[in-house]
Amino acid sequence: MISTSTCRLEPVTAANIDAVCAIQVRPDQAHLVSPVVKSLAEAYVHGDVAWPRAVVDGDEVVGFVMAFLDIQWDPARDPADRRSGIWRLNISSAHQGKGYGSFAVAAVAEELRRRGAARAYVTWGTGDNTPEPFYLRLGFRPTGELSGEQRVGELLLPQHPA
Repeated sequence: MISTSTCRLEPVTAANIDAVCAIQVRPDQAHLVSPVVKSLAEAYVHGDVAWPRAVVDGDEVVGFVMAFLDIQWDPARDPADRRSGIWRLNISSAHQGKGYGSFAVAAVAEELRRRGAARAYVTWGTGDNTPEPFYLRLGFRPTGELSGEQRVGELLLPQHPA
């Protein structure tokens, strides 16, 4: 397992962009998550709500996570429903199963909590190799909603006592 003392999230910069873009999930997962380069393009286009970060252990980039911050979820249903959460999570196939994904989700949850969010959201597809068991182990619970064809999960973020 990883040492959380050496793991951190870092902004994607000129110094690490090649390593970030080189992140490849397992071939059997490729249909479940967009490549990092697409996520970075989306972050560029949606810069007001995208929060892309490299997952770094020591000096090595081991993954990529991108959060969405305070988006209007379903304006037709409830214009006041604003949400934040995990948009993308890509952990290098060589580093999966070591705790980096759990670390990245926890770090994003802490950032969202710091920004005042009471909940974090994520979506996952159905079928083979879905990340649903992973997110359920981390405490996400299905909301019963769909985003496109993906299920929506919610994680409560209790605020730290002052």
